[in-house]
Amino acid sequence: MRPLIIKCPSCNGDLAVSKVHCHSCDISIEGEFSIPALLRLNRAQLDFVEVFLKNRGIIREVERELGVSYPTVRARLDEVLDAIGLNLASAPEHDRQERVRADDNDSDETTTKRRRAILEQLSAGKISPEDAMRALGSSARPPIRNKEKSAREEPDHG
Repeated sequence: MRPLIIKCPSCNGDLAVSKVHCHSCDISIEGEFSIPALLRLNRAQLDFVEVFLKNRGIIREVERELGVSYPTVRARLDEVLDAIGLNLASAPEHDRQERVRADDNDSDETTTKRRRAILEQLSAGKISPEDAMRALGSSARPPIRNKEKSAREEPDHG
């Protein structure tokens, strides 16, 4: 059986399924049928989804199998999510607000991307918390000391 084609070979427009047929009982049904979102992915996207699922979504394993970096895996995953309509615009409202708030807190895109990459490496277990703090350097905020507690701890020499 041939694979389903979803683009017109003449004009590259979207094709619609208008007839389905059962080989067991020889019945045919005609109408307008939608193509599932996953079937609208291109070959490269389908190959990525296959590797992603085979590795149970463990990005480190996907990186290893494809021989690409973490940001590349994330970019390909985002591309697939966009293609099937599960992008940021369709995310739950609170997730979207959190991402927007995080982006608004730091206007420097390069610094934000760098911080995210470091935190993603930390989350994936690729670096230790200490390495993450060192990598974040001046962009990490020092802990705030409680002034009242500090005053009690220091002896009064007066």
